[in-house]
Amino acid sequence: MQNKKSRHAARHHIEALYAQDACAQTMGMHIEHIDVGLARLNMKILPHMLNGHQRCHGGILFSLADTAFAYACNSEGLAAVSSGGSIDFICPVLLGDQLTATASVRHQGKNTGLYDVEITNQDGNVVALFRGYAYRLSPPISAKTVEETQKNRRGEQ
Repeated sequence: MQNKKSRHAARHHIEALYAQDACAQTMGMHIEHIDVGLARLNMKILPHMLNGHQRCHGGILFSLADTAFAYACNSEGLAAVSSGGSIDFICPVLLGDQLTATASVRHQGKNTGLYDVEITNQDGNVVALFRGYAYRLSPPISAKTVEETQKNRRGEQ
């Protein structure tokens, strides 16, 4: 388990990313928990997220998992992007389901990482499993970027 300072820094970095993440916000994703190498998000399935079979579209589930993965692999403040990912759909997701995606690091090297994401519904049933591969970019998520994002959210110049 990480110390309190590391957890606070992780939360700080991811809140800055979330403030810039129009996709996550538009889809109604919310951060439940952030720690170093860990992210938990939730999202409710709405009518516009359903496919022709009146089930949640797989791309919606992939987006939720991919976002949780992104937040987990950027939680150390080192900018990372996906180099690949795959998802397995376990059972149908229906209108009104409340989903939770929990991403956790399995391995993080100097430049590459491996992360797993489990998506569960409101009953605790696993609905999808995602595996993502991360690649760290050379520039870190800078404190200045985080500071500027927070000022913008507060309406400061």
